[in-house]
Amino acid sequence: MQLSIIPAALLASVATASTLKPPVLPLIVRNPYLSTWLQNAREEPWTKWPMFWEGNELGFSVLAHVPDTKEVFPLLGRPQDSLSSHEKDYVAREEGYSISYPSYKGAQYDASTTNLTYSLPAPEAFADASDLNITLSFFSPITPTSTLRQSLPAAYVTVYVEGSFNVSIYIDVNGQWVSGFPDSEIEWTLSRGKANGAVERLKTWTVKRKEQRIFNEEKDQAEWGQLHFTAPDDMLHQSGHSDELRQSFAKTGKLQNVVDGESPRGIHDKEPIFAFSKLFELEKKDGPGRGSVMFTVSHVQDLVTQFASERGLTQMRPLWKSWFYTDEELISFHYHDFANANALATNYSEQLHVDADAYGSDNYVDIVALSARQTMGATSFSGTAHNPILFLKEISSNGNSQTVDVIFPAFPFFLYTNPKWATYLLEPLLEHQLSGQYPNKYSMHDLGAHFPNLTGHADGRDEYMPVEECGDMLIMALSLVHAMTYTSDETAQSIWSTAGEKRDFNAEDDHRFPLTNLNTHNGITYIDDAFGGRAKGLHKAKKWVARSYRLWKQWTGYLVQFARDPENQLSTDDFAGWLPLQTNLALKGIIGIRAFSVLAAILDYDADAVFHREKSEEYLAHWQDRGLSRDKTHAKLSYEWYGSWTTLYSLYSDALLCFHPSTTSNTSTFVPAAREGAQQQPLGRREGEADFIPHTIYTSQSTTYALSLQRYGLPLDSRHLYAKSDWELYAAAVAEPSVRQDILSRVAKWVNETSTDRALSDLYDTEGTGGFPEGIRFHARPVVGGHFAGLSLGRACRGREEGVREGMEL
Repeated sequence: MQLSIIPAALLASVATASTLKPPVLPLIVRNPYLSTWLQNAREEPWTKWPMFWEGNELGFSVLAHVPDTKEVFPLLGRPQDSLSSHEKDYVAREEGYSISYPSYKGAQYDASTTNLTYSLPAPEAFADASDLNITLSFFSPITPTSTLRQSLPAAYVTVYVEGSFNVSIYIDVNGQWVSGFPDSEIEWTLSRGKANGAVERLKTWTVKRKEQRIFNEEKDQAEWGQLHFTAPDDMLHQSGHSDELRQSFAKTGKLQNVVDGESPRGIHDKEPIFAFSKLFELEKKDGPGRGSVMFTVSHVQDLVTQFASERGLTQMRPLWKSWFYTDEELISFHYHDFANANALATNYSEQLHVDADAYGSDNYVDIVALSARQTMGATSFSGTAHNPILFLKEISSNGNSQTVDVIFPAFPFFLYTNPKWATYLLEPLLEHQLSGQYPNKYSMHDLGAHFPNLTGHADGRDEYMPVEECGDMLIMALSLVHAMTYTSDETAQSIWSTAGEKRDFNAEDDHRFPLTNLNTHNGITYIDDAFGGRAKGLHKAKKWVARSYRLWKQWTGYLVQFARDPENQLSTDDFAGWLPLQTNLALKGIIGIRAFSVLAAILDYDADAVFHREKSEEYLAHWQDRGLSRDKTHAKLSYEWYGSWTTLYSLYSDALLCFHPSTTSNTSTFVPAAREGAQQQPLGRREGEADFIPHTIYTSQSTTYALSLQRYGLPLDSRHLYAKSDWELYAAAVAEPSVRQDILSRVAKWVNETSTDRALSDLYDTEGTGGFPEGIRFHARPVVGGHFAGLSLGRACRGREEGVREGMEL
């Protein structure tokens, strides 16, 4: 894979034309606590303040000032509120400035970038001048080949201007970024980086709560850590009361390089804000002048979670501290690394565009682009370079930590983007349960009732989803084994997992996937080594499976006992309530048993493999007898709920794990191109391979979906008209092509028209306004990683090492 560096000046053009207009757009989205969104995104960006994912407004504003006319234009947030009340109108007239509004040209986005574009009219004195164009570019890079960069809790904001008259740009933040309590006392400083001829000198506002409350939240915001807001050293700066500071800029077009000395004080006590400004002198240029300035925003915590690890309750440091010892080092590296981060993220976004367009349409390109940052925005990298960990928060639904049935629907994103990150997600669950801290024989539901406190459930009283979680863990385990054991780069589950150095297998290597061997690739440093492949991948897979084999077998034993006829319990769709004999749940458990038979086989535990393979076949025959309607045209919601139907999203796992060659070997199956323009190749079907689940079930379900579609998509089941978008796209991935396109187009219509007012919901009404179901407001959740289901399936089963193939055939 070739990665080429794109010049910084081209960032604003990276995001291609976007066709969908969601209600909310990502601006700065890196983790559960650095998560800033443009609300009311179908209207002008100055109509509301940006918000934290939960809906709390954040002070984040941008103004443009035209010196020749003394006009001030709000671009982001509502800074005009400091300028335009009745009393402030008088101030404006007295001070000689006026408030005008730009022409908003709209938003464009890709997987890493959101661009907002405006134009300002030329002053009358510039009769021949065209409008001045401004782009605000928000860049939270997705870098699958560089885990180090992905782990940084920081993002870029760049302002681009082009025109024939001068303009000053102003940007500020307030204390709402560091506390959900409106009355919290905050303190601040301004610091300057050390002079270094090799890199640009920086200045940084640092804002934090006076009283740090470690591992505490308010309205889901962290009550510990600090915000760093960074700019080039030649920028003007100022802090002070929001109204006074913005009015001063409106009057003069510049800041005064003054630091407010009344620190600390409350967030809304003479609201302190922290600002930078820059004058772009464009009118002196021959023709239209161009300029840009880049800022970075980071939210830094010395400790990110507390985790009940094998050595006891452990306060966990962020992963980036394995390379950067101080905040200053982090800030400097991140700021000056823009070109590299841009090259890696652009490579990902462009390939995602090619693959999604080949699989679906322009609409699907936008759906997965919107889903990428949202998925990663629920995660936080921790651990060390020797043993990395990726923590996950169940955003908006209940705040659980490392929820298995939230990781599971998000898994297609990780398989497509970087399967190594998926191993980091499972690691804390495996480590905790291997240490004996969880008493039940089935897999735990989550690692803690509320993030960031991953304290476990020593009493075993976590949410009761035993068949769900056991099936999920086993299916994810085998999918990762497949991702490790590709035979060539072209057949890898993720093309980005092949980019780094391909080390030979070392017999001393253990189950971990360390980041201690980072290398340089195409001139870019800190690139991960290859995830697996060839002999190394198979040996690594065996080490990884063997380390947790006791758990895999224990959970499979539970499924053998209880998956055939599941008792009254919850499934991942817990909002729908308890239900016995759930058809989807039983099928997931059966596929989990089948998955374990392959895990056993690759370790040469033939007796385990044969027994559980036969058991899965026995249970599947029973499932077909009880789970299908009497006329065998569709699956029922429950064995004993006659007249019902369900979206049978568990079929997707059968195909993903290569148990269904009729789908994964069919020439109509989409296989993403490794590069633009490459031919789509059918997957080779090995002679003698048979489907585990009969293909007639796939085709009959597809027919049922076609008959059940509503205005905005496919309802979850016959009980309600609400849909789960992750399961819709799981189902679409294994449906007939025409049905798949119909589902995708209706989900796209929902994105364009939904009345929801938060980041993408995964649970919505398929009729009416496409709003939230009554009493349930899921939003910003990482399960939208399931929107990548078709892309990850397209690369599954393409090339398996002989040991894994033998396990499949045993």
